[in-house]
Amino acid sequence: MRPIEIAKNVYWVGAVDWNLRDFHGYQTEKGSTYNAYLIKGEKAVLFDTVKADLADQFLNSLSMIIDPSQIDYIVANHAEMDHTGALPKVMEAVKPEKLFCTAKGQQTIEAHLPCDGWPFAPVKEGDLLELGDKTIEFIGSPMLHWPESMVSHVREDNILISNDIFGQHWATSERFDDEVDPGELHFQAAKYYANIFLPMSAGMRKFLAKLETKGIAPAVLATDHGLIWRRDIAGIMRKYIDWSEQKAGPKAVVVYDTMWGSTMKMANAIAEGIRGAGEISVGVYDLRYNHRSDVITEILDAKAVVVGSPVLNKNILPKMADMLTYMKGLAPVGKIGAAFGSYGWQDTIVKRLNEMLTEMKVEVIDDGVSVNYVPKPDDIKRCVALGEKIREAIKRG
Repeated sequence: MRPIEIAKNVYWVGAVDWNLRDFHGYQTEKGSTYNAYLIKGEKAVLFDTVKADLADQFLNSLSMIIDPSQIDYIVANHAEMDHTGALPKVMEAVKPEKLFCTAKGQQTIEAHLPCDGWPFAPVKEGDLLELGDKTIEFIGSPMLHWPESMVSHVREDNILISNDIFGQHWATSERFDDEVDPGELHFQAAKYYANIFLPMSAGMRKFLAKLETKGIAPAVLATDHGLIWRRDIAGIMRKYIDWSEQKAGPKAVVVYDTMWGSTMKMANAIAEGIRGAGEISVGVYDLRYNHRSDVITEILDAKAVVVGSPVLNKNILPKMADMLTYMKGLAPVGKIGAAFGSYGWQDTIVKRLNEMLTEMKVEVIDDGVSVNYVPKPDDIKRCVALGEKIREAIKRG
């Protein structure tokens, strides 16, 4: 795509990946973008690059507004390969005076790429890059979401080149938040947080507090993925505060896998009990049709998580095992939960599911419900009663 000016002499020069469908197990059904930025002034500086297979496209785009050899500096805010994969080709074309990154960033780039002789210039928290007409402040953002990460604040334009923070995996021809459907944008932003940043929520709170302490209230959030925020900055900042604090509403998620439909019947009965007269929002997700990354997005702001599976080979069905392993890695906090399931000749499923919930520090509020083969009317009543118990626990907060 053609470069787009986002402020005077500040350009988006990234690439759109229309075909990306998986990002480390996170289903990216709408693709993604790899956003890079160029400042043209007394000194020219490029912030980040793109995936290796988009390097030629990226350099062609960059050449529309500047001869790459005229770029003075490159800044690598994040060393992950979707932002540095193209760096060898870009370094060859640009031959910059300096390559700015954190000290850990240099170590990480050297571990991934052939970079002998590159002019690394490690920076630390608060260091400034003077470009004549613009000043860049480097701000550390370690473990958001890699150890070497940082962001770059363009002081004169109050643009925060925010690395992966505030991003979305969403391929669009539009570049700004006010050019797309706001509902879809906020869903994709929530999905991104839930699947990337959820386990780093404590660090996110510290980072957001640091911006406030520094008095940085950006006019533009120039993300490394998805849409650039220029209209609803207050809205996405508020969401990030809520998500980092893991605030949960009156909402429950019932997620299950099923073999012959027994756990499906149980899931629907539990959901009926949770919903009651409509006081609690509840979603029911069959893992045969719902991807784990979409379910974890729903769990992000839910107070209760209820999980179900039949027994398979003395254990749980693979899709539920996958879901719980994925959820454990993302480490949501402050949740309550319960388990349900069906069995043939070994009544072990609920015990195993409760153990896994407990390992994740989910507060298990009931022993759960297990049924032999197919749920009978009395079993369905027990499922509804479990849902009612969950509903009351959610209402108590």
